[in-house]
Formats: sequence, C-alpha cells, structure tokens
Amino acid sequence: MKTLLGKKVGMTQIFTEAGEIVPVTVIEAGPMTVTQIKTVETDGYSAVQVGFQDTKPHRVNKPLTGHFNKAGVTVKKHLTEFIPDEGDSYEIGQILTVTEFEEGKKLDVTGVSKGKGTQGNIKRHGHHRGPMTHGSKHKRLPGALAAGTYPSRVFKGNAGPGRMGRDTVTVQNVVLVKVIEDRNLLLVKGAVPGGKGGLLRIKYAVKGQDK
Repeated sequence: MKTLLGKKVGMTQIFTEAGEIVPVTVIEAGPMTVTQIKTVETDGYSAVQVGFQDTKPHRVNKPLTGHFNKAGVTVKKHLTEFIPDEGDSYEIGQILTVTEFEEGKKLDVTGVSKGKGTQGNIKRHGHHRGPMTHGSKHKRLPGALAAGTYPSRVFKGNAGPGRMGRDTVTVQNVVLVKVIEDRNLLLVKGAVPGGKGGLLRIKYAVKGQDK
C-alpha cells in the first residue's frame, strides 16, 4: 500500500471548473527515500522502510547514523514502514514523491490532534451543565460520579475532567482534489488532524475507495 509522510502547511480554498468553492488542506508530502527493504528471510516480515525530511547528522544517534550510511542516503528526521502492494518493487535509495497518488482518489490521513491541555467534563465529553439559577453550585461541575452506598466507588474509565487532545487520529476517505508535482503538494478536501507543521501519514483509503 503506497504511503507518504508529509507536513501540514495549512488550509485554503480552491475553485472547481464549475465555479464551486472547495475547502482544502495543503500537505507538503515527500519526497521520501527508501532506506531499507525488509524481507521474511532476514527480518521475519516484508516491508519497505522510508525516510522523510533531511536533518543535521548530529541530531541522530550512532546506530541510526550507521544505518543511513549503509544505505547511502542522507540523514533523515522521520522513519516509517509500509507494506508494498503485490507486484510493486523498490530498491534502496529510490525516491518516492507525490506522483504515487492520483487525483480524485480517496485517502486515509493520520496525524496527532491539537493538544487542549486539561479541560473540564463539559468541553471534553460534551456533558450538560447544571442549573444556572441563583445559588447553584453545580453550573459546570461533573456532578455525582457514583452511588454513595453501593458500589461506593468510581468505576475506572468514568468520563470526567482531564487531558484533552494530542491523540493519534485518522480521518478516512478524504478526497485528493489536486496534486502539484513540482512543489510536492497534495490538496485534500476538508480538514486533517493537527496544527500547521504537524507530521502526517498519507495512504490510499482501505474502505470506500472508488473503483
């Protein structure tokens, strides 16, 4: 399955040939370099390891430096793997770009959502507030969490205040509106997880793909 790592540039809008406005997210995807070919004989499974975004050599440890030197590629900031489609062949040092994807196809985009810090139960879980009348002490409080006599405790996993956001999120079946090859850009319809500059993993949708 073809996979690219990319960086979220931001959101904008474009016009279709019919004059309709389409909100899109701009993703700077690739280029990626194949750093290792994993096989069942040597690694126990088949996969293609790729590196994305050049970085300074002193920012990686010695084992990774040796790994990149063995492959004959520059030091990369991010490494990931994907399982190739049947019949596809790759070689070490090969460059993967946005030309791997076709306009009009559907993608699954994975990223880390924006962190919201510690939030209350209303914002975090959408709970209702208490009465806003004079003297009320439960306007935005969680309220009763458990019965007093039995079980006399709060069950694990109870929805309440706490850390919100900064989770790995995947949006499925996002339409690839446009590919700009000379600038390594993908324009996908709608929003994707994370803020500007966030790392994204883009691949063809598993379900809902147009035949």
